[in-house]
Amino acid sequence: MARYTGSVCKLCRREKQKLYLKGQKCLTEKCPLERRNYPPGQHGVNRRAKISEYGVQLREKQKIKRIYGLLETQFHNSFEKASRQKGRTGENLIKLLERRLDNVVYRLGFAPSRKSARQIVRHRHILVNDILVDIPSFMVSPGDVIKVADKSKKLDMIHNSLKRMKDTNMFSWLSVDKAQLTGTFLQVPERAEIPLNANEQLVVELYSK
Repeated sequence: MARYTGSVCKLCRREKQKLYLKGQKCLTEKCPLERRNYPPGQHGVNRRAKISEYGVQLREKQKIKRIYGLLETQFHNSFEKASRQKGRTGENLIKLLERRLDNVVYRLGFAPSRKSARQIVRHRHILVNDILVDIPSFMVSPGDVIKVADKSKKLDMIHNSLKRMKDTNMFSWLSVDKAQLTGTFLQVPERAEIPLNANEQLVVELYSK
């Protein structure tokens, strides 16, 4: 299976903002963006060229794609699916990405990052409505109950991640029971509820060219 194997910190530097791809490290002074807030490469620190309209749109697409940890084909397929739904395509896209199982596992606090959440799902540690699901792109629906498998309830990664959660009611569309290691996807969130610093309309404009 194709996957990105390079330094994820370079991805944050490329977008000049934290994408929170390394979990707890992103919140500390060890984050490379704190020391080198410029694009990677030998010319990154001196790069002052004006970005074209296409370049702005491309950077926004790359940013959203990297935040959710998708490859190009996966992202494009999600966009095509969003474009066939009623409503605004950009908002539909973000809602679809939020419904991915790996993202929901991350939002529930069972993993410190989306990359870790994807690993937990693939390693068969997660059940959806008491059925084992090992597909990170699985679309979670309102009312679905996501829980950690009994054999996996002692995983340090999960417990350490939950300890860092300060507010179990941070997201109105999720319900979390830390003691039972279960969570419920209550509803599909509205775009205004999703904490994502991105302009998805630029992605729509890019794909409309």
